[in-house]
Amino acid sequence: MQYSLKSDKEIAAMRQAGLVVWQAHQVAAPLMKPGISTAEIDAAIEQCILEHQATALFKGVPGKVPFPASSCISVNEQIVHGIPGARRLQEGDVVSVDIGAKLNGWCGDAATTYAIGAVDPRAQHLLEVTEGALHLAIEQLTKCRTWSQVARKMQEYVEHANFTIIEGLVGHGIGQEMWEPPQVPNYYTRQFQIKHDFVLQPGLVIAIEPMVSYVSNTFRQLPDHWTLVTNDGSPSAHFEHTIALTKKGPQVLTAGPNGKAWGVS
Repeated sequence: MQYSLKSDKEIAAMRQAGLVVWQAHQVAAPLMKPGISTAEIDAAIEQCILEHQATALFKGVPGKVPFPASSCISVNEQIVHGIPGARRLQEGDVVSVDIGAKLNGWCGDAATTYAIGAVDPRAQHLLEVTEGALHLAIEQLTKCRTWSQVARKMQEYVEHANFTIIEGLVGHGIGQEMWEPPQVPNYYTRQFQIKHDFVLQPGLVIAIEPMVSYVSNTFRQLPDHWTLVTNDGSPSAHFEHTIALTKKGPQVLTAGPNGKAWGVS
């Protein structure tokens, strides 16, 4: 697997982009309440990114229809790539917010999923397990030699909790472009291990993003050409960080200034 390793200087520049992404998440977090529209949340995120002299990575991404928003906001059975619009959040929703920003030529990308008000206990557990899978992956980066070993542990962790990793949707390398090699699956396959596996080494920067549902491991695309939903209509969750492997260990580039991941300051 061919991919570029980043220097310490380049990782430091990516950290600045990651802080913009983190700050945008801090703007979004207190808005995640019943009654607000997903377009209103997206507008606040876009304003924050622009105020930091950065560019929203997602806006204008090519496709049958260029992606029209600065963030992806996916509700309930929507897994990823949800287009913000007039839909208003309701009590009991689970909502993933995915934000990417580019600053001085370098990218950051992170996602989290929110419970809106009181949610079903199983939905709350889904969020906890999905975030747990992300943290497990980060911890394993210094304990495993290759990514397939990490992916296997993520899948085992999720399945032990009686949930399902969604297959076919993967994380990615990231740097001066949002999507760079290598592909970073959240589940294990023998084919990936043989043909596409990669060694975990200093200089590697990847976006790790487990996507988990109740039962369905497959998905379909809505007619808007972007939004992906679970085939069985069950809720899903999505957590993501941009991670750099350094000689000192993993660095979460999209964490807060004190290294804390999601806490609102």
